[in-house]
Amino acid sequence: MMAPPAAGTEGRERYWLTRFLFLRLLGLIYAVAFLVLVNQGRPLIGADGLLPARQYLDRIAQEFEDPQSAFLALPTLFWMNASDRFMVGVAYAGLAGSVVVLAGFANVPLLALLWFTYLSFCHIGQLFWGYGWESLLLETGFLAIFMVPTLSLNPFPGRVPPPKPLIWLVRWVLFRVMLGAGLIKIRGDSCWRDLTCMMYHYQTQPLPNPLSWYLHHLPGAFHRFEVLFNHFVELIVPWTLFAPRGVRHVGGLFLVAFQLLLIASGNLSWLNWLTLTLCVACFDDAALARLFPTRLRARLTTYADVPSGSRRVVSYGLTALVAYLSVYPVLNMLSPRQAMNASFDPWQIVNTYGAFGSVGRTRPEVIIEGTNDDPTDPAARWVEYEFKCKPGSVARRPCVIAPYQYRIDWQIWFAAMSDYLHNPWLVHFVYQLLRGEPRARGMLANDPFPTGPKYIRAELYEYEFTPWGDSSGNWWVRRRVDEYLPPLSRDNPELLNFLRHFGWLSGTEARR
Repeated sequence: MMAPPAAGTEGRERYWLTRFLFLRLLGLIYAVAFLVLVNQGRPLIGADGLLPARQYLDRIAQEFEDPQSAFLALPTLFWMNASDRFMVGVAYAGLAGSVVVLAGFANVPLLALLWFTYLSFCHIGQLFWGYGWESLLLETGFLAIFMVPTLSLNPFPGRVPPPKPLIWLVRWVLFRVMLGAGLIKIRGDSCWRDLTCMMYHYQTQPLPNPLSWYLHHLPGAFHRFEVLFNHFVELIVPWTLFAPRGVRHVGGLFLVAFQLLLIASGNLSWLNWLTLTLCVACFDDAALARLFPTRLRARLTTYADVPSGSRRVVSYGLTALVAYLSVYPVLNMLSPRQAMNASFDPWQIVNTYGAFGSVGRTRPEVIIEGTNDDPTDPAARWVEYEFKCKPGSVARRPCVIAPYQYRIDWQIWFAAMSDYLHNPWLVHFVYQLLRGEPRARGMLANDPFPTGPKYIRAELYEYEFTPWGDSSGNWWVRRRVDEYLPPLSRDNPELLNFLRHFGWLSGTEARR
């Protein structure tokens, strides 16, 4: 009988288990990403959404002479059909395909379809799908296409060994993610240099979770240590990815621990979950052996690690392509004017990354309120709208939602840093609430006006965590800073003109 491989001996520099685990985690992230689209695609970018995709595509098309040029500049399925029914159907198909990968089955057509389908959504998602984890998922998903069998869905295809150049390319992505994040911090905000950023981060990050409150109240010396640890992990540890096996494994453990800490301390969508997925490439089969059954490990020892000639050609060709496309991302990382989370080609095959290049010292929040009273009456009763995750009621516990993401909650965090003229989508959202539109109401935790109030306004507040030892039972304290949006009714002429300017009124509304 064949003896099972011993951890630390058999499986060194073999990546059958590495590939299996990497693909399962990637399937999980894809599933979350498509689930977000299933639930939030129509209210955000549907025909009656806040930023309709069809209007966006029409504007893009006007810049090109023919459809082929438009497609090459903005590759997306939705040039042929941007209806709500088609978008929802594609999102459900993507979700189904993701579950297949998560269940252990993957081949080239399936992963290629998932990649291009998600690329198609990102290219019409506008600011709601404009985050770094989108391009990171696309880059990772593109590499995954070349890791799997052409047609077989076998989780452990004995005749198709994991291409080692692909493992190195995944490490290259991880290296750029981590080093890019470290460099943008050192260059971007003085608090990363004077070691004070973590004194503010837990309170001012986009969507804190309950643990954020406790972490915020840790001593200043601990927060300074956190910044030093952050610099170590993001600026020093990435270089271990190219070191000998033992050093690389130690570096991988640091990266895994760092991502787990980030997951525990906030809601950063699937950014850290996907980075954890990339971290799998730090480890070979011997390092991962204890995570898998003995029978499976024994079975893998019978598999040869020699890929076919065609697969070697494809792997080395892909490596050359990635090297060529990496020129601008590397130059960007080296530049003192480093851009954060940018793509340099329309297919988003190789991108540049960064996170929290600046950290807010205060937390502004936009609070939307409605009333059926006269808004000029000082005694008017204004009732707040609560969102599913963003801070609102000072008594409500912060949410735990990652790797899922409520995109409108996240976007309002940005909106609070400027005015409504820079966030016209928010005015559109207010108009939909005035009309009591179900899709807009579905993005809320509660709606006190099912058919729409007579007036809505938005107020700007500054939020802080309650002090340690506070006996109120609240999580936040807040003070009003200013008016963000004046009281508006659904037939307000200025409101209608504003919406008409962006083409967000139709039919009789547009002619009023």
